[in-house]
Formats: sequence, structure tokens, C-alpha cells
Amino acid sequence: MVLAGFAAFLDLYSTQPLLPMLARTFRASTFDVSLTVTAPTIAVALMAPYVGRLADRVGLRTVIVGSALALAAATLLAGTASTLRQLIAWRFLQGAVTPGLFASTVAYIHEEWPVARSGRVTAAYVSGTVLGGVTGRLLGGVVANDVGWSWSFVVLGVVGCGVAGALWLWLPPEHHRGSASRPAAGSWSHLVDRQLIATYAVGFCILCTQLAMFTYVPFLLAAPPFSLSTKALGLLFLTYLMGAAVTPFAGRGIDAYGHRAVLIAALGLCASGALMTLSPSLLVLTMGLSVFATGVFCAQAASSSHVARHAERDRALAIGLYVSCYYVGGTVGGSVPAGLWVAGGWRACVAFILGVEAAMLAIAWRYWKPTKRDSTDLRFQIAD
Repeated sequence: MVLAGFAAFLDLYSTQPLLPMLARTFRASTFDVSLTVTAPTIAVALMAPYVGRLADRVGLRTVIVGSALALAAATLLAGTASTLRQLIAWRFLQGAVTPGLFASTVAYIHEEWPVARSGRVTAAYVSGTVLGGVTGRLLGGVVANDVGWSWSFVVLGVVGCGVAGALWLWLPPEHHRGSASRPAAGSWSHLVDRQLIATYAVGFCILCTQLAMFTYVPFLLAAPPFSLSTKALGLLFLTYLMGAAVTPFAGRGIDAYGHRAVLIAALGLCASGALMTLSPSLLVLTMGLSVFATGVFCAQAASSSHVARHAERDRALAIGLYVSCYYVGGTVGGSVPAGLWVAGGWRACVAFILGVEAAMLAIAWRYWKPTKRDSTDLRFQIAD
């Protein structure tokens, strides 16, 4: 599960530390180069429900391994781009094949592990996504700085091939196969369930804030007075490692106290970290990024586990719908702050992030209620 999470996020945001370099190389605007981040998120949002339906029919393991192989191939092809448009097109393809990894993996967890342990296993998976995201950004920044941006995709593609091979060798077939209802019936039931709708909205907000933070903070740090290099911007994403260490404890918190309690605590971390990035001190700013990232990953563990827990049938489809909303939020978070950056600088971006987090808190507080199944299976579930 950790390897599947690693593969899913190895490439998805790998261009974030490269954005200032890409803007200089292609003489493009901030918005234009940000499309290398938003293009894959748009593709994920479009493809995720279909991948969920496919996984419910042909098997979760098949989709997980096949998606990992396809993603590695698309990453290698991205290294052949000679224009910004070509790079954006290959990035879109990367996003199109990615949902098979995370939508199917979360469904796999909730099919193969008992309810009382699913929260901590989901948190382990999220830790894998954190490690993948850190590795992708770190390798991307270092290789681009030393060799060239196109070679960063070659290196990441080779790593992706290795991870896909490991999944093919080690991931066992699922013992339980979720029932697949008719597409219309399954989709409709997921779109009228209040808890699922609220969780889709929370997912939208989570990635919206994450991409707003980590897509535009490189522009802040590449400019005076910080003037960080592309390599330093890649190293900046080592701030994610604190989240990788803390998220498994969040999983235990989910199993013991419930999804909503963990989400509220995570949002407190996010808000504190976002405010810390307003400091003129590079040390305080990077600490704020660590705190913010930790909150985001804990929130993602709570949210993804919540949607899988409350989907009574067609679980991969339900998670696919969640992933679509999640990445629509990422598209908004990756594009809207471009105008805010021009109008009000980094402070305007932070204000946007805090506003979205406040909306997330209101949604979860109002609609995230424990179901009968939660109360039965989890002795320490939070009570309303």
C-alpha cells in the first residue's frame, strides 16, 4: 500500500519546483507554466469515476498494477517534450492514467482490511503518497538544476518503472470483490448520500489549499529577498517528511476517535502553518510549510478513509467520484491564485487558503456524522 501511494504521487506535482525555470525557459507567464500542474489534475478529475467503475469490474489489483506501468511510460514520454504545449499535453496524459492507482488502492484497503484497522492502513498509504511527492519534487528539482528539466522526467520514469515492477511482483490479488451495481444506480446512490457529498466537498477543499500553497510559494522563494535556486526549491519539499512521520498516528486517531475529530485537528495545523508562511524569516516560513503539509496529509487520511467507510457498495466508484472532486479542487487551487498573486502577492494567496479551510471546517462540522456501522465497529468512535 505504501508503494502504491508512492507511485501515485511520484510524478503528479513534480513540476512545482521547476515552475520558475520553465517560465524562464519558455518565456511564459506564471499562469501558463502553472498549467503543468493543473493539466494532470484536470485529467484526474475527468477519468477517476470511469477508473472506479473499471476497478469494480475487472479487479483492483489489475487496475493498480496497470496504472503504475502506464504512468511510468507517460512520464518517460514527457521527457521528449520540446515546447511548453507538448509538456502540458504529456502532463495531461500522466494525470489520465493516475486515478487507477489511488482510487483503486483506497478501495483495496477497505476490501482487504477489517474496519477497525482501515484507518491506520489508509494513513500508511497516505504516508506513501507523501514520500512519493517528496521524491518526485526533490529529484525533479535537483536533476533539472544540474542536467536539465527534461531529464527529470527520464529519471522519474525509470523510478516509476521500478515501483510498478515491485507492485506486479508483491501485490496479492484481492480476496474480496466489491459488488458492482448498474452504473446509473451506483452513481446515483453516491450522489444523493449527504455524508458522501460532504466528503467530496471536503476533498475539493483539501487539494485546493495544498496546490494553492505549494504551486505559488516557489515564486515567493525564487524572488528577492530569498532568491532560492531550482535545486533549493526542490529541497524545500523535504518539509513534507514531517507529514509522512505524523500521518500514521492520525490513522490511529481515526480508528479511535473518528474522522471528524482528526480532520478538525488537521485543519488547525493547516491554518497555523499557512500563517507562519507570512514570516520574513526563511526558517519560520519553511517550518510553516512543514506544519501545513502535515495538516493536509492528516486531513487527506481522514477524508479518503471517510468516503470509503461510508460507501455501502461500488466502493471504487464512490472513491472515483471523490477523486474527481478532489482534483477539481486542485485545478481551482492551482489556477485561481495566479490572479491573486498578481493582485495582492503572497498575502492574498494565504487569505484564499484560509478561506477555503474555513469552508471545509463548516462542511465537516455540519455533515460528518457517525453511521450505525461506524458506531458498531469502532468502540471509541466520536459521538455526536
